Amino acid sequence: MPETPVMPTQSPAVDRRPASLSAASLPLHTLKIFGACALTLILWFSVGRVVRELLMVAASEVSHGDHRQVRLVVTMFVFTLIVLTELVVMVGMLHSVRGALREIRARREAGEADESMFGALNRATLVFATIYLAWGFHTADAREFIAVDTARRVDQDFASSLAGNEIEGGTGLSTLDVRVSIGVAVVAYLLRMLFARWHLNGRGRGSGVLATFFELAFAFYSINALLAFAEARADWLDQRVVVVTFKEWAEAAGEALPWWKPFWNTVGDAVGDTWPHVVDGLIVPLTWLTVASLVYGAFAEDTRAVVRGTRLDGVATRVERAHDLTRSTMTHATAGFQERWVPPANAFRLAAKGGPVLFGALCLCYVAIRVVTDYADRGVRMLIGNEDPFVWVALAGPVEFVRELVVLTLTVCLLAATFDIAATRGREAGRTLTA
Repeated sequence: MPETPVMPTQSPAVDRRPASLSAASLPLHTLKIFGACALTLILWFSVGRVVRELLMVAASEVSHGDHRQVRLVVTMFVFTLIVLTELVVMVGMLHSVRGALREIRARREAGEADESMFGALNRATLVFATIYLAWGFHTADAREFIAVDTARRVDQDFASSLAGNEIEGGTGLSTLDVRVSIGVAVVAYLLRMLFARWHLNGRGRGSGVLATFFELAFAFYSINALLAFAEARADWLDQRVVVVTFKEWAEAAGEALPWWKPFWNTVGDAVGDTWPHVVDGLIVPLTWLTVASLVYGAFAEDTRAVVRGTRLDGVATRVERAHDLTRSTMTHATAGFQERWVPPANAFRLAAKGGPVLFGALCLCYVAIRVVTDYADRGVRMLIGNEDPFVWVALAGPVEFVRELVVLTLTVCLLAATFDIAATRGREAGRTLTA
């Protein structure tokens, strides 16, 4: 008896949509982005590092010779270009991984035009410069320039010290005349205001980048003038009656209360030991996430965006209806606070949209990248050893280059992955992040 053929049963449709991203997938998503865009990131970093070193050498070379004050003005100008290069490279690296993000692919599928690198740079660098200055990231660049300049002039400075002359190595950023600093700072401020107005009104294709450059120049020339004023007035201030009286009160309190000095020493040590780690582990990742969000067109950096949807939204509305003089006074009074804390607050709200664990995962991975690379760097140095004389004169540079390459490229991928998870989960919940 022939067998009755059995009709094949239809298998249920398989859902081929990618699984939803979660905070727990942040490390894996970071590595996937790195694997997809590693070559581009390495090229961006390498070109940026070469340009940075060339500018460092150029600034050191131009800062010494005849017409010293003119040379120092040019040196500060070149140093501004060094910092601007750092900003351009960071924005370029963030922009180069756009194609690996689900959020960007979803925008493309929805017919949204892909923003050019110059457009992202024009929008993000001005806020980037504000964050860079507000948190003092430029001090690392200044220290590196001082080290380069000192190393290149070690022979001349040694001969000058033996002859009883002044040492010029490492002084290119701090010996500019106060009057010259003020004059150049005023010009930079006026140009900054001009290009910033153009940028706000949508005029000028590179107005945002130019406003960023003159923002940096104004800050650096102004800092030089302020340091000179502070040094000139330090002795005068120490002799003022108010200062002397306050010092006497503090000494009297320390003698009358035995626990006074140990208490404040303990508080000072606790704050001094803890606060830098809080900044490096919590605040700095959020500031960089702000920049990444601006590059990807997530939100603006205004104060109102931070409180939107919260109980303070109504307060912000009433403030906006206040008298122009009151509103202007509050804006100027809180300018420093806004520059430091509004971008991280914006980034925290973005991370919170991806789930409460995403913020912790971001900070943990950010710190882990640095800890692991530091231990790896130490291991490589121990493996190479130092038996051969002067071996690290040749090897220190390449080892440091590789370490910084790994740290920055993985950090860029981590920021992009964090944004992608938050934006994707927000899109799934019906909240689309737009500029």
